[in-house]
Amino acid sequence: MRTRPLKVALLGCGVVGSEVARIMTTHADDLAARIGAPVELTGVAVRRPSKIREGIDPALVTTDATALVKRGDIDVVVEVIGGIEPARSLITTAFEHGASVVSANKALLAQDGAALHAAAEEHGRDLYYEAAVAGAIPLIRPLRESLAGDKINRVMGIVNGTTNFILDKMDSTGAGYQEALDEATALGYAEADPTADVEGFDAAAKAAILAGIAFHTRVRLDDVYREGMNEVTSADFASAKAMGCTIKLLAICERAADGGSVTARVHPAMIPLSHPLASVRGAYNAVFVESDAAGQLMFYGPGAGGAPTASAVLGDLVAVCRNKLSGATGPGDSAYTQLPVSSMGEVVTRYHISLDVADKPGVLAQVATVFAEHGVSIDTVRQQGRQDGSGDASLVVVTHRASDASLNGTVEALRSLDTVRGVASIMRVEGE
Repeated sequence: MRTRPLKVALLGCGVVGSEVARIMTTHADDLAARIGAPVELTGVAVRRPSKIREGIDPALVTTDATALVKRGDIDVVVEVIGGIEPARSLITTAFEHGASVVSANKALLAQDGAALHAAAEEHGRDLYYEAAVAGAIPLIRPLRESLAGDKINRVMGIVNGTTNFILDKMDSTGAGYQEALDEATALGYAEADPTADVEGFDAAAKAAILAGIAFHTRVRLDDVYREGMNEVTSADFASAKAMGCTIKLLAICERAADGGSVTARVHPAMIPLSHPLASVRGAYNAVFVESDAAGQLMFYGPGAGGAPTASAVLGDLVAVCRNKLSGATGPGDSAYTQLPVSSMGEVVTRYHISLDVADKPGVLAQVATVFAEHGVSIDTVRQQGRQDGSGDASLVVVTHRASDASLNGTVEALRSLDTVRGVASIMRVEGE
């Protein structure tokens, strides 16, 4: 074993960063044995240096992150500060000054992953980011390495624990959206401002990363269709249960049937109870992968939190340090296919549409005609009169597979019918 330590700089010492530092200290001997050399925490860049950080020598703490990554003797920089800047500049500066980088920054990688990979390659450094997508779940490395010889056709998963906790509560207890969100906030699963989670921004960044790796093409955050879950209601769950389904916020990355394009999207969807993702409860994450040779695979585990995310960071740190000792670098960016990313309008799936209609003869025929005129085939129909004396009924239509564009045209035409009082909800049905 080499006795001279590999030097590590830590950018950020919050929930994840403090766990990374703790594990590096408490598991130092094991890490050294696995790597083939000791690892030494050489500096910790923070915004508030006066804060007491248990187990971290105050002499290591600095507010000058740029000076830390420019030192020239740093072997690996671990970036867990998040956001676009200054993280982007610090990472590229680290490459320029001889360090490889381990990051958990999903937003930055989804936006500028190609440029960061190019900078890493230019300087002969590693860029690893297992922790950016699903916390402790090994996912990036299996897609990038274990399945490198296979053709991946679809990646579909629950990649945000906050939203899964909320939807699971709505499903299991009958709670409304706001009630479930309030409980998630009280338990620490949701931030004070939950927008990034419930509006799907967090999941969309992860979908961009997954699609790029799975399909060997450039997929940026702007390419991902995003739809939040704050309009999901108890009535939607009742409809889902009637179909033998539940509702999940899904990140879905697909290769077109002809192989000529890909899509990436995030939205709520009904999913059959028989599908493995339907049983993912609480704040857990799971990702379902479909490929030509391996078939169907599912990766499951805690997708957030200090210790689980730090576990993924440390796994990357070990891999990068081993590469450093051997004078090699690991797999870099693979975007040789350069496939176009199709718009959401071209996505084909099933739909569940709930309509408020006049309860009188001929309404169903009118509705069916509109679907037929727009080329959307109906699978099942369920109509139920109301007991409130309004003279209206609830009409639920489940389609066969149709494009998003054709479904949108159908809905607009339905709204123009005098007998249709309103469109109560529209939800995609996935996971057949």
